Amino acid sequence: MADIGYIALVLAFIASLYTIAAFLFGAGRRSDLLESARNGLIATCALASVSVAALLYAVVTHDFQIAYVASYTNRDLSPAYLISAFWAGNAGSLLFWAWMLIVLAVVVVLHKWNKNRELIPYASAIIMGVEAFFLFLLLFTANPFEKLPFTPADGRGLNPLLENPGMLIHPPTLLFGYLGFTIPFAFAIAALITNRLGDEWIVSVRRWTIIAWLSLLVGNVLGAWWAYVELGWGGYWAWDPVENAGLMPWLVATAFLHSVMMQRRRGMLKIWNMALIILAFSLSIFGTFLTRSGVLSSVHTFADTGMGPFFLGLLAVVLVGSFGLLWYRREELRSEAEMESLVSRESTFLLNNLLLVGATFAIFLGTVFPVISEAVRGDKISVGAPFFNQVNGPIFLAVIVLTGICSLIGWRRASKTNLLRNFLWPAVLSIVVSAGLFLIGVRQWLPLAAVFFCVFVVLTIFYELARGTRARSRMKAENYGKAFFGLIWANKPRYGGYIVHIGVVLIAIGVIGSSFFQVQSEAILKPGESMSLGKYTLTYEGMDNYVTESKSITSTTLSVTNSGEPIGKMVPLKYVTPTSEQPTTEVAIRSTPVEDLYVILVGWDADGSASFKVLVNPAVAGIWVGGIVLFFGGLIAFWPDRRERLPGG
Repeated sequence: MADIGYIALVLAFIASLYTIAAFLFGAGRRSDLLESARNGLIATCALASVSVAALLYAVVTHDFQIAYVASYTNRDLSPAYLISAFWAGNAGSLLFWAWMLIVLAVVVVLHKWNKNRELIPYASAIIMGVEAFFLFLLLFTANPFEKLPFTPADGRGLNPLLENPGMLIHPPTLLFGYLGFTIPFAFAIAALITNRLGDEWIVSVRRWTIIAWLSLLVGNVLGAWWAYVELGWGGYWAWDPVENAGLMPWLVATAFLHSVMMQRRRGMLKIWNMALIILAFSLSIFGTFLTRSGVLSSVHTFADTGMGPFFLGLLAVVLVGSFGLLWYRREELRSEAEMESLVSRESTFLLNNLLLVGATFAIFLGTVFPVISEAVRGDKISVGAPFFNQVNGPIFLAVIVLTGICSLIGWRRASKTNLLRNFLWPAVLSIVVSAGLFLIGVRQWLPLAAVFFCVFVVLTIFYELARGTRARSRMKAENYGKAFFGLIWANKPRYGGYIVHIGVVLIAIGVIGSSFFQVQSEAILKPGESMSLGKYTLTYEGMDNYVTESKSITSTTLSVTNSGEPIGKMVPLKYVTPTSEQPTTEVAIRSTPVEDLYVILVGWDADGSASFKVLVNPAVAGIWVGGIVLFFGGLIAFWPDRRERLPGG
């Protein structure tokens, strides 16, 4: 199977090069060449699929002569984790990227073939250029079918940290989010090449951008959840370089999805939209570079794979070529309207975009600073979480404020009467909530301000939904329930966006609660001894050592009371696998809508005593619930809307 898979890769690479040439030479002139190019694209997809099937077959049949299979699987892995081994390593994840990209390309081209005949050839050539790049890497730097000179009896298996249900979804969704930005980027560059710079390319890419944005959202939230439940440090986001790499294109894509509304409605921000989609794609490539170049250390990265120069070369071509084209077409991309007032929806959208891009730049600078410092001073100086929190905290808070303002402020120019009518009651009720928190003992001004603005945003959205529902109910003589769902379905992009904003607020509440009000304690306990943290008392009952087919486990049991009432037992543990060098921590978590009780087994002694670290993380559930709400809001905004169907859409 290794030979079949490798030959299929070689043929796919050749087919991709032919397809690029056929699309470019056939654009606007030779319909027969375009048909041949489309067939070449389908052939590339078929050959890449054969290669994927060959590697999967090797994985599930334990063909340990293939180095990749021997490195990431063993006979003890369950079927689900055997499949996840496909993207656990560098070569396998690259093959997954190349395969998903060509599958996506086939879907896009077949869907748009008769609708965007001017853009499709150039967009397809660009997509296939990216595809050829990854096939080249697979053939010459990361061959997933490389054979060992011998066949080991068993493989090394997965890193124990990856044996988590989140790892079945997190890596593929993150990778799909990265590669998904290839589609809008390709159509944007095709629009620049053909000088078709109206709304046609925007209509063509909006939903593809949402797909990539949603996929990155799922990947980032699941990655945070995995870090929270698996890494055993009590948090969910450490501003790790690879975490940052997944966040940056998502932030830029968020800005793009806001500003395209400005272009569609007012003919504004055309250059800005082009720049944003170029940056989103470039940051996706940059994230892949970080993961595979070895320039920065992270729990998520591979060792130096030798791919760094290739990715830097691709980035250089993308940035120089794209922004060169953008400069060349700058006159055709002038805005059709001017900003009429600072107090308008246009200004809030623009400021929101500037803040999102500013946050992205700050994250980028903090991420690459160790590389810059090493190049300048010879010492790699890392930038820690305090920098990111201090810089981005106020920026994200300002973004949250704007999400509430833009919900109720009018286009062009908002009057004082309009502002007072729309914002008075949300502001008053937000002050009441913040005052209530102050009275019960919350004295820190930053979380109080953050809660005020979060409540303000939610109330403005609810006010807008209530007002729209009431108006629709009167106009169409519908009951309020039917009017509410009819309102959302009648304008899915708008109200899906409002639901997204609610999800963002829920995540913000989770971050505020767990960041400002987390409490923790450590203790060494002998069996029968207790420790207290807030209203919780944990009594150490004892330790158990046992061996399963694949692990040697040391577990501890603690009985827990809340304000004196028994609420159950918690079992934090550590285990060692035959292939792991260090013990893996399995934390015990008791989650409620209000807070999480989080218990870590730090270590133990021969006399049976054990060391524990216990944390109470308030409002963490808001992050996971907010992620789900955000996803469904994005799904509603993605859903086809009749008003978006322009010629070429």
